[in-house]
Amino acid sequence: MNQNLSKLGKQLQDIWGQLGTSQRLSVAAATFVLIAGLAAISFWSSHTDYGLLYGGLSDGEASKVTSALDDAKVPYKVSSGGTVMVPTEKIYALRMQLAGKGIPQGDGVGFEIFDKPNFGISDFVQRANYTRALQGELSRTISQLDEIQSARVMIVLPENRLLLDKDKFATASVFVRVRGNSQLPAQSINSIRFLVANAVEGLKPNHVSVVDNLGNVLSENSDDDSMGGLSTSQLAMRRNLELYLSKKAQDMLEKVLGLGQAIVRVSAEVNYDTSTRTEQKYDPDGQVVSMQTKTDDNLTSATTANNTATGISANTADTNNVASGAGPLNNTKNNKSVSTIQYDVSTTSTTSTQAPGGLKRITAAITVATQMDGTGADRKAVPRSTEDIEKLRRLVSNALGADPARGDIVALEEMPFNDQFATDMTQQLDQQSKRDYWMNLARGLLYPALGLVALFVLLQAFKSTPVQDIPIGVPVGRLGMKSNGNGHSHGHNRLSELLEPQPSVVTVDVLNKLIKDNPNNMTQAIRDWMNRGPGTPETETHDRR
Repeated sequence: MNQNLSKLGKQLQDIWGQLGTSQRLSVAAATFVLIAGLAAISFWSSHTDYGLLYGGLSDGEASKVTSALDDAKVPYKVSSGGTVMVPTEKIYALRMQLAGKGIPQGDGVGFEIFDKPNFGISDFVQRANYTRALQGELSRTISQLDEIQSARVMIVLPENRLLLDKDKFATASVFVRVRGNSQLPAQSINSIRFLVANAVEGLKPNHVSVVDNLGNVLSENSDDDSMGGLSTSQLAMRRNLELYLSKKAQDMLEKVLGLGQAIVRVSAEVNYDTSTRTEQKYDPDGQVVSMQTKTDDNLTSATTANNTATGISANTADTNNVASGAGPLNNTKNNKSVSTIQYDVSTTSTTSTQAPGGLKRITAAITVATQMDGTGADRKAVPRSTEDIEKLRRLVSNALGADPARGDIVALEEMPFNDQFATDMTQQLDQQSKRDYWMNLARGLLYPALGLVALFVLLQAFKSTPVQDIPIGVPVGRLGMKSNGNGHSHGHNRLSELLEPQPSVVTVDVLNKLIKDNPNNMTQAIRDWMNRGPGTPETETHDRR
């Protein structure tokens, strides 16, 4: 085995010595391309694409994740910001496996604190653990919002007492870290407040404060019975009304003029007074008898005149003289008739209540961009006519519902916009997109182009090499040929050197032996002799390169 390998190495060395300069360059280039291709294939086959497993983890959670990956013997990469990268094909399987182990749990402790039974603990510790668990679960839930990177919740619960104190109530504070340091929308703030309030017994949304990582207080006091709550509600009402009117007018102008060709700002004066008006009207012609009363009185009375003297006789009863002492009788009759009729006058009562929010006045300021004609250095402004400006102003007035009798003002002006920055940015983006396109195209065509160039170089090198200089089919151990002074062997032109002993004349026996030993070389040698002709020196074949 070793002897065969040594013979093969000697044969390859002899072949290399027989090759010319162009042949050696061709072989070296082919070898380099082959090795580079094998290296590239090996690199890409062993290269692993990494994808995001978890991002934005705290140091404690990231250490738990990496420990679990080490136990599972999974390669990973860790970068700043709590980012853990794993091979792409294992992302979802690892997420399910880690979720089964409760990793990551997020900041704080959730209700898993009650998974382990704790006997003999006091009521105070039990309540403290419940508050911690509730805070942790709320923090994890709030962190699920797209705008929130992380959150922490602090809850204050009043102590349980027999006598309740109305001045002590549950409160909560929420600290949020917003993604990209952007402003948290009002809708998300209200969602956080209602989420926390509904998760804690006795907690109202107005008693939940929200603060972001920039130190901004995102929640306002919105108690209906407080002055601050009224002011906040009034300002929010006015702001929403102004935004609605501005967007309504700007959308209409952009449909006519184009996107970004108009700026609309509306100021609305809102009436926040609440008034109740009661009005009562009487109709004298509409009389109606509501009650009628008639009273008849008949009175009859009789009186007798008394002529008895005063004194003892007057006070002494004398039955015998009663009749004789009586005076004449007086009879009196009174007849009285009273009629009472009560009339009601027809009345109309009206009660109206005016709620706050009515418009008192609208002031709108509209700016439209001046029309531009031409491009580049030839670009110039073309002002609109007064009639066109008035048409646009009327359109905006009708869209806003402006009433001149109410004192509404709609001002529309035309002026050139400073769009140089936007133009430069657009040009840069166009150039960047073109540059990225050509770079991606170049990357996609680079490797095929290199392969084609290498193939072309090899073909040209082989084409420029004489055919008779390439040894074909020489048996192992039969290349004992002499070389000239330039390091090139005479090849099959020195046919006599292939035999021992070397004859001075090529005979029929020599040709038969050569054809039997190496028919390919003999065919090429005979073809070379026929092309070269008689009398040509043997070394000319080696110098024709």
